Amino acid sequence: MKIPKLLALFSTIAAVAMTPIADACTGITLKARDGAVVFGRTMEWGTFDLLSQVVILPRGEQFVGHTPDRKPGLTWKGRHGFIGLDAPAMGEGLILDGMNEKGLAVNGFYLPGFTEYQAYDPAKSNMSMGPGDVVPYLLSTTATVEEAKAALAKVRVTPVVAPSLGFAPPGHWIVTEPSGKAVVIEYVKGELVIYDAPLGVITNAPNYDWHITNLRNYINLSHVALPTKRLEDMDFAPLGGGSGMIGLPGDNTPPSRFVRAVAFSQTARPTPTGQETVYELFRMLDNFNLPLGSAEGEGEAKTKGMRSSTIWTTVYDTKNKKLYYHTQHNRRVRSVDLSKIDFGSLQKQVLIPLDKVKSQDIEDLTPTNPKTPL
Repeated sequence: MKIPKLLALFSTIAAVAMTPIADACTGITLKARDGAVVFGRTMEWGTFDLLSQVVILPRGEQFVGHTPDRKPGLTWKGRHGFIGLDAPAMGEGLILDGMNEKGLAVNGFYLPGFTEYQAYDPAKSNMSMGPGDVVPYLLSTTATVEEAKAALAKVRVTPVVAPSLGFAPPGHWIVTEPSGKAVVIEYVKGELVIYDAPLGVITNAPNYDWHITNLRNYINLSHVALPTKRLEDMDFAPLGGGSGMIGLPGDNTPPSRFVRAVAFSQTARPTPTGQETVYELFRMLDNFNLPLGSAEGEGEAKTKGMRSSTIWTTVYDTKNKKLYYHTQHNRRVRSVDLSKIDFGSLQKQVLIPLDKVKSQDIEDLTPTNPKTPL
């Protein structure tokens, strides 16, 4: 191996090793028997509170893309209204995930060490945008995976620095339509790369195709318990349930979470409707929650008031067009029904706090006049 290539490899490894808890998000897709496709994800960010809110954007909204030299980038008028979760602590107008009125869901994930955006050409500023513009661009202009692919082919996603980070956030995105078709979007060596994603699962680094190849190391996994095995004159039975999943990686690295997410989604209980699938997906995503202080950024000055590195979890029912979520402060599931929103009549964006009160609402079931026990 030549020295420049070796140094480049070490740089990539160092970049991944130094990445904070932000690169620990997990996304999973489940399908109901009635055809509902439900995508959910955890949002891990243990460096500082993102101060996220629910954002509702009207149909016909005007957008301007960002560029590295702060010139106006691509300008466009949204054809679809949409709902999403923002991150004002990282930048004004930044939307991390969402779903539009057509049921198309777009979710952004961290991809450190492997993302290289398209080179910025000031002469092409009118067709350029930053990584933070990808989600609103796709949600406001496209209704299907094929439309999303065509839309991205017309623009250049360039490395716009996020002031709160000091660098362009390295990302990749999963786009899911109500039919269940999904793709993962990445920028590799300065080029747009789009992968079909029939499993509907995504985590973080390395690139998506590497994760798919890595699954071949776990084809032995099964939800069926192993049978009793006889050795000489002795019978050896499994010690308990779950023996078919022996070898399932349990750490929090992106490769291990990807394997677990596939294993869990492929062995999920059958669900009849989108609403029941939402229950199943929240239960599944709870396996990927991470405590505060699991990586750098746990200092009091940055994480004061936070309770978890998993700051929120969202689930999008693309058939019934509903957003569900819970947060680090309150595990109660809340929802927003897009079918009840008149996106054409909205005059401006609407902001809804994720938590009205940052505390768990606990129902007290203690009897007021308990009888003396016998």
